Amino acid sequence: MTNRIRPHFTRRQTLRAAAATLAAASLPRAALAAEEAETHGLSIFGDLSLPADFRHLPYVNPQAPKGGALTLQVSSLSGNQNFATFNTLNIFILKGDGAAGVGLIFDTLMTGNSDEPDAIYGLVARAVRVSADKNTYRFLLRKEARFHDGSPLTAHDVAFSLDILKSKGHPAIRQELRDLESVVAEADDIVAVKLKPGHSREAALIVAGQPIFSKAFYSRPENRFEETTLNPPLGSGPYKVGTFEQGRYIAYERVKDYWAKDLPIMLGQANFDAIRYEYFADRKVAFEAFKAGVFTWREEFTSSVWATGYDFAALRDGKVKREVIPDKTPSGTQGWFFNTRRDKFADPRIREALGLAFDFEWTNANIMYGVYNRTVSFFQNSPMMAEGKPDPQELALLAPYRDKLPAAVFEDVYVPPVSDKSGQDRALLRRAAQMLTEAGCKREGTALILPNGKPLEIEFLDFEGSLQPHTAPFIKNLRLIGVEARHRIVDPAQYKRRVDDFDYDVVVTRFGLGLAPGESMRAYFGSESAKMPGTRNMAGIADPVVDALIEKALVAATRDELTIICRAIDRILRARHYWVPMWNKTTHLIAYWDIYGRPQRAPNYGLAVASTWWRDPARAQAIGFTGP
Repeated sequence: MTNRIRPHFTRRQTLRAAAATLAAASLPRAALAAEEAETHGLSIFGDLSLPADFRHLPYVNPQAPKGGALTLQVSSLSGNQNFATFNTLNIFILKGDGAAGVGLIFDTLMTGNSDEPDAIYGLVARAVRVSADKNTYRFLLRKEARFHDGSPLTAHDVAFSLDILKSKGHPAIRQELRDLESVVAEADDIVAVKLKPGHSREAALIVAGQPIFSKAFYSRPENRFEETTLNPPLGSGPYKVGTFEQGRYIAYERVKDYWAKDLPIMLGQANFDAIRYEYFADRKVAFEAFKAGVFTWREEFTSSVWATGYDFAALRDGKVKREVIPDKTPSGTQGWFFNTRRDKFADPRIREALGLAFDFEWTNANIMYGVYNRTVSFFQNSPMMAEGKPDPQELALLAPYRDKLPAAVFEDVYVPPVSDKSGQDRALLRRAAQMLTEAGCKREGTALILPNGKPLEIEFLDFEGSLQPHTAPFIKNLRLIGVEARHRIVDPAQYKRRVDDFDYDVVVTRFGLGLAPGESMRAYFGSESAKMPGTRNMAGIADPVVDALIEKALVAATRDELTIICRAIDRILRARHYWVPMWNKTTHLIAYWDIYGRPQRAPNYGLAVASTWWRDPARAQAIGFTGP
């Protein structure tokens, strides 16, 4: 299986007033020093691992050669793309299907270290001065920062970018920037960001990770920010848009005089002269293209292909390599999500009963070659995953809301029952039927009738067919308990339109919350996001208790405190049965043509192939590879 994550909006990996100026100028340096602390990076909990004088990131080869190309696949189920097509290079608004890799062309004030899950270091900003109350952040910009046309990147561009993202950006971006109160260019190389009092602990990191646009570029009438466009935007990052054909491929060219190429944060990165994304509507066609060397690096997400498909000449001859690499990141959340905005899914007992019809054990053994484990938690394979009964700290958080929560929240956390592996576990189906009856449903012939007198019908909506083998036996079991279910595949544009308009019963989605969940929980579980077009809250979760706990999580002072809060949230979400959880694995399954070099070790979190690997001409020559 694979990722179903919404596109990221920044390049981060794994992957932002004369009176104010005069007021600052009037303060003596001693006063400024007393009121502000200067730092080379920001961390959610203040624990930066790299010193101010670090020479390069620990997981790069600072002498990595430049050259060659990296060609990657984009299909309906790869990486961070939702659709096997694109019709715009503007990925920062709700409209359109954005092209893969656009984030490569934009710089940010600060950028990530993939050895740390929640820290960023200066890129366009050489440092940041933080006020004592941590409400004001003055980013000190590098004067050498340049856009690709040679024009200087200044604080005015940063202020413009943050303002336009907050006012006209994708709803998810606007929500992330909700704690941004104001941004002012105090000088060409100083931008002051003011956050709202009581802001989330990651608000400054979110601001510093936003793409920086050219104010002059978007001031032109032909470059309206709020419109879809195939006009390449002006960036300042290590790559710029090269050749492309809408919906078929897009290539990015390395900017050889990239202004930041020798900075410690960038040294040893952006090694390929070109990064190209090839689009495929059919995953089987894509695999054939990989075998033929049309694209040269692949992470495998289909267990049957991994188990049986890698028996072709290039692999047998050693030209293609396969590896299983441990994945240290939390496994993420993947499942069939019920649209609880619809009345038929309002009762959690009905949702729980429907979930009992999915036989994971049979599916894993017969369709997925036993590669996967059952997902049970919204924080799977992380310290935030709830287990057993609530401990005293969790109880202290949950007790004030006892009258608003299901009793199950205070018992052993919900785990889907294990089936008999028959594919049609009669005991579980009887249990499901009983629960439906207790929820007020009744059978009339072969149909299950809801308490409102309407038959219970469910449409599984998708935009491609890779999950048909997994969904079909689920649907068969649902029909055995009287639910009329069907699997409908529509074209990607229609799928996006229906999802944006909340016009669906059940959809599959996958997302990851990382090791320090914060604003992302608002996006996936918050009541406000449930009403937002283009939301990531596919289930329409709108629970005041969850909202209250998310607010606590956003200002948690320590990692331990955050962990306890997330466990409490996990208990509530699992007790409410918003989804039918699918599966996960704790490894990356990768295959690649043996034409690459790479650093001695990978980063702690993620693979960082596009940023840290390089093309090795000697290897390519050794296997006779002459492709791109």
